[in-house]
Amino acid sequence: MLGDWLTAGESFMSSLFELVLMVPEASVEAVSDALDALDALSTSVEDADAMTDAEQALFGEPGMPPPKEGWQRSRVVALFATEAAAREAAGLLKLQDFFLGCEVSGVQPVPEQDWVRLTQSQFAPVEITPTFWIVPSWHEPPEAARQVIRLDPGLAFGTGTHPTTRMCLRWTAQHPPLGQRVLDYGCGSGILAIGAAKFGAREIIAVDIDPAAVEATRLNATANHVTLSEGLPDKAQGEHDLVLANILATPLKVLAPLLCSHVRAGGHLVLAGILARQADELIEAYAPWVALQVSDEEDGWILMTAVKA
Repeated sequence: MLGDWLTAGESFMSSLFELVLMVPEASVEAVSDALDALDALSTSVEDADAMTDAEQALFGEPGMPPPKEGWQRSRVVALFATEAAAREAAGLLKLQDFFLGCEVSGVQPVPEQDWVRLTQSQFAPVEITPTFWIVPSWHEPPEAARQVIRLDPGLAFGTGTHPTTRMCLRWTAQHPPLGQRVLDYGCGSGILAIGAAKFGAREIIAVDIDPAAVEATRLNATANHVTLSEGLPDKAQGEHDLVLANILATPLKVLAPLLCSHVRAGGHLVLAGILARQADELIEAYAPWVALQVSDEEDGWILMTAVKA
């Protein structure tokens, strides 16, 4: 996470150069692949006609790829560590057959910026309820906050900015798991497990298939002064009063018998990562074990919950 490799007050000032290209739709993928092979530090693609009458919308449903790979005319910007590297890349691209129809708009220095402060400015405290907030380490908690999770942007999914995460945390705040045994399956950053701990759970197990997520969970739990037991999925053993799983609809359907087996009689199952149009699929998949219902909805995503009989 950001805080793991930057101490307070440190800053990184850029000395980068950007190569700007104009690329037709059919060539965007080839040019992007070539830039990657030429050791570009990063490559971005945007609509060359943005903010004009020719601007073209390009997006898909939440969690789904866009219907097209690019715009009719794309502005491709590649960052290089030196001006020489950017100009060499431009020269090599001009020699390629796939570059026909493309043009080099120029090579220019990137204005110096304090990248740490720029990154930090993009992550503000996130309200879960009026008294429950997710707060990055460089922010002071809002005055109204009575319960706070400290979480910085990291490699693992789950910073509180996505509707699925917010809905899970909101449910936990509204149904405090006081003294309960909780399982966070697919824990990502560990944010749901930490939320359960903040609201009184006595024992929390957080598991994920990604070792990086397990490590992120451990670090975040330490930063929030809570005790968790984190690990790979085989660490999930026995029954729990509350099982949380914020994944996606397809793996949730596959995991239905496993997740339900971890919920004790009278316990709660809370599922997220589901689009509103997928509700019936999940209800059918879980019907042999529990009766799922939609408990919350935000920006096209839903939260589904059940009590095991």
